[in-house]
Amino acid sequence: MADAAVNETRRVLIAADKFKGSLTAVQVAERVTAGLRRVVPDLAVEALPVADGGDGTVDAAVAAGFERREVRVAGPLGEEVTAAFALRDGTAVVEMAEASGLQRLPAGVFAPLTASTYGSGQLLRAALDAGARTIVFGVGGSATTDGGAGMLSALGARFLTEEGEPVSPGGGGLAGLARADLSGLDPRLSSIELVLASDVDNPLTGPKGAPAVYGPQKGASPDDVRTLDAALAHFAKVLEAEVGPRAAEYAASPGAGAAGGIGYGALLLGARFRAGIDVMLDVLGFAPALERASLVITGEGSLDEQTLHGKAPAGVAAAARAAGKPVVAVCGRLALPEEALRRAGISEAYPLTSVEPDVAKCIADAGPILERLAVRLAEAHLG
Repeated sequence: MADAAVNETRRVLIAADKFKGSLTAVQVAERVTAGLRRVVPDLAVEALPVADGGDGTVDAAVAAGFERREVRVAGPLGEEVTAAFALRDGTAVVEMAEASGLQRLPAGVFAPLTASTYGSGQLLRAALDAGARTIVFGVGGSATTDGGAGMLSALGARFLTEEGEPVSPGGGGLAGLARADLSGLDPRLSSIELVLASDVDNPLTGPKGAPAVYGPQKGASPDDVRTLDAALAHFAKVLEAEVGPRAAEYAASPGAGAAGGIGYGALLLGARFRAGIDVMLDVLGFAPALERASLVITGEGSLDEQTLHGKAPAGVAAAARAAGKPVVAVCGRLALPEEALRRAGISEAYPLTSVEPDVAKCIADAGPILERLAVRLAEAHLG
């Protein structure tokens, strides 16, 4: 009877991000749950898949009870794609990668100078049409470096050349910008709360700006980086004539450089910048779930130095530590020393490679291996 009473008081909260390229956050939770229950069959488990604003954010919201809405929008190269956002009780979760992400480009194709965020603006407009009063705009994983110009255009802004023609799509086209007109922006934007959810705090331009830091990941050559940096600086300068000094202030603000500078466009719309994982934990109802838990399991594909800078496991661990709840992590690959894990609030990490040393097999068979790993975790922490 004593053991049964103990089991009743134990409740595990699984709040992990995706294992990119192998498992969605929902699949991670399913596999961990299965492994835990092979050791403790009657264990109470609550799954709350999480995301930090990048790709997978809409899926996490849907798993938490939001309604999935689909809409046809422009992809980064202008082709029509089906993108989704999530909606519940007047709050929409919009993920820019759904419309303008690298995932939308054909395999091996990059378009650093011409990829546009127009479809992301169409997604925001769809959220407004659906009656959203608060929009959480998760940015990350973008194929674009256009400073949010495409997004703003989809919402009613006009960016014109000397001849009065619209500038070409993408960041490269902004070099020909002569005049910006924001007077046609959707008036509903002024009456909603727009939250820019991101895990990066880069400014728009300069050595730590969007082109220099993230351009190469999107196929930008050194010459492309210089072209894009100059074009975005020119974009901000032209916008000063339209909106005044705040255009320059926003360009230098943390988060302006997020997702190829779409953060800058969002700030121009009046967005409030917050760490993506903090926003998502609020939206997903993490606090009450944490209160119910006796052990928290978090994780992502790679626990590394980047994890410590605003990624989902670090946010989950920080919140759990503040609540006095123990945290362990699962991951595909572990590249952090024990001391760094402990400082982050994670007492122990369980990588797939501790079960299967072959990394290729870990990627291909992540689900079954994670389930076996969860058995080991349960024996150590729940046995």
